[in-house]
Amino acid sequence: MHPFVELARKSIEAFVREGIISKLPDPLPQEMSEKAGVFVSLKKHGELRGCIGTYMPCCESIGAEIIANAISAATKDPRFHPVQEDELKDLTYSVDVLTCPEKIQTADELDPKKYGIIVISGLRRGLLLPDLEGVDTVEEQIKITKMKAGILPHEDVEIYKFMVIRYK
Repeated sequence: MHPFVELARKSIEAFVREGIISKLPDPLPQEMSEKAGVFVSLKKHGELRGCIGTYMPCCESIGAEIIANAISAATKDPRFHPVQEDELKDLTYSVDVLTCPEKIQTADELDPKKYGIIVISGLRRGLLLPDLEGVDTVEEQIKITKMKAGILPHEDVEIYKFMVIRYK
């Protein structure tokens, strides 16, 4: 298990079992000390069980970002009730580290297998990670992301793309 995924797992287990927010490893490995947006996804029996993240860094390091977003994915994803202790054995984890988003000029610059997107209209914004099952076209990717943001299909949006390195 990659150290990022192990940190997410340990953070969720400590919080769910004991209400403890994990400390960063000491010494902090170089790969965890950089800054980046991070998403943590949980699955239970292959089905999404929680996913929370940041597209720009909010914490002092990737390690801190993983801890915060792992706990949030397990306890604050509004689509699901908080993870219970008896579910921990059934969870699988992935950690996505995001590149800095770049504004696109045309949809030709997108590829739903390679790039995630952020759509923005006024104060509404939505994000969809890349390479998701069932999202095979740019049109589907934009439609789903607009829906997540509460943006109507005909509304104009700014679109940003980003790549992820996915750790499982």
